[in-house]
Amino acid sequence: MTLHATSPIEGQKPGTSGLRKKVKVFQQNNYLENFVQSIFNALERCEGERLVVGGDGRYLNRDAIQTIIEMAVANGFGELIIGQGGILSTPAASCVIRKYPSCGGIVLSASHNPGGPDEDFGIKFNGPNGGPATESMTEVIYRNTQQITEYRKADLEPVDLDKIGEHKRGATLIRVIDSVADYAELMQQLFDFDAMRALISAGNFHLCFDAMHAVTGPYAKQILVGLLGASSDSVINAEPKEDFGGHHPDPNLVHAAELVDRVNEQGLDFGAASDGDGDRNMVLGNNFYINPCDSLALLAAQSGHIPAYSSGLAGVARSMPTSRALDRVAAKLNLDCYETPTGWKFFGNLMDAERITFCGEESFGTGSNHVREKDGLWAVLCWLNVLAATGKSAAELMQEHWGVYGRDYFSRHDYEGVDSDAAATMFTELKQKLPTLAGSAYAGLSVEQADEFSYTDPVDGSVSQGQGVRIFFSTGGRIVLRLSGTGTSGATLRVYYDQFDAQQLDLDPQVALAPLMRAAEAIVGIQKHTGRAAPDVVT
Repeated sequence: MTLHATSPIEGQKPGTSGLRKKVKVFQQNNYLENFVQSIFNALERCEGERLVVGGDGRYLNRDAIQTIIEMAVANGFGELIIGQGGILSTPAASCVIRKYPSCGGIVLSASHNPGGPDEDFGIKFNGPNGGPATESMTEVIYRNTQQITEYRKADLEPVDLDKIGEHKRGATLIRVIDSVADYAELMQQLFDFDAMRALISAGNFHLCFDAMHAVTGPYAKQILVGLLGASSDSVINAEPKEDFGGHHPDPNLVHAAELVDRVNEQGLDFGAASDGDGDRNMVLGNNFYINPCDSLALLAAQSGHIPAYSSGLAGVARSMPTSRALDRVAAKLNLDCYETPTGWKFFGNLMDAERITFCGEESFGTGSNHVREKDGLWAVLCWLNVLAATGKSAAELMQEHWGVYGRDYFSRHDYEGVDSDAAATMFTELKQKLPTLAGSAYAGLSVEQADEFSYTDPVDGSVSQGQGVRIFFSTGGRIVLRLSGTGTSGATLRVYYDQFDAQQLDLDPQVALAPLMRAAEAIVGIQKHTGRAAPDVVT
């Protein structure tokens, strides 16, 4: 073990999903080492502990894992569990941490952000429950990055990450495991694989899963093709690549255009995609897009068809920007429904306290208490299980759902790479307006209430403030504005629109939400501040 002198590096404050920067930032001298040592210093102990390590396979993943191995050995960890090839999807990492009780895990990913030498990299710590580090833990990590003077790193022969087996480095046992096996085993405990296999093998149900050259390729191949009998060509872009094939691994209508075209042009019954690290999902029927808010609400309403959840849900939760479709299901089923800030760690507390079973975010994230991360492939299997149990199409299920609960029209507009100063000015001016908005009319809509969302965790009492601006209208409509913490350059402005309608159920969402969009421009001045006449991505 060798001690290496170092000094603090500015800007190592973890966001909602860890530390994300450009690859070249992580390649700076001591940058990765400082942050990893700060994680280790934040743990109560390292000696003899078990640590899980894996990532989404993006550029720098393998080199970073070798560095983490050298540092973990020097810090006295007793055992490291690493996914084969350095691969572990984020939900699979959570699964492994929980199955083999660990002090936590290091997940190397920038999620849905692009990969490659000039693109993005990320690192985050997941706690012993398998979920993202709590806010208090990330604050300790950050303080450590500001105070660090040395890190521990051993000079070791590299570990062969491609061969499953055990290695010994110093006193540390290093286990390279099958990246998929434990996760696939868990899925078989949750779902009716016989019913899904019968649906797919009947010959009149055709699906396509787009892995986007990201981490879920091997998982989808083993589960959808190997276990459920889907044709081998039903999983596309299945090989994980360091640059995601030059594409943006974000499962939405823009970046998963190949999937959308294939489903619609070939008349497929069901389509789905997942993102860089496998925690997000997009699902489609034939010529029928299902927004993530509706997907979450429908799966909660139909959860009785899924074996693991057939006895009922403890409760449900959604992130604040997510539409209120889930709330309507919860009210009808007499379930508690929690509204949390964006970030899966807030759901983890509720799950650990057994207050919720299902949860989700509008940003294509859906999950349950089977792990402590959102889980893209799990959501796809939920849909397949419900489709198999009901014998109905995705469109039929969704339309029947709206007939019972009404429809929450929803859309998110992303303005990417906005000048950070301009975005900050816009939010400062907006927050100053909040106390005077109620009772005023903008673009023909009357404001009922406006505030900045804050959250008091019902489990541990912690308070999270500054979680997004909400503007409610007398029509039942709502606008939410947030600056995202998942980008690596400039600011990403996210504007969320949702409007409930119990009568008109078949409108184009952009048409149904147009009055809210006009009101947002009148109140906020998005074009004036950003210089953008339209968003970069609409979902």
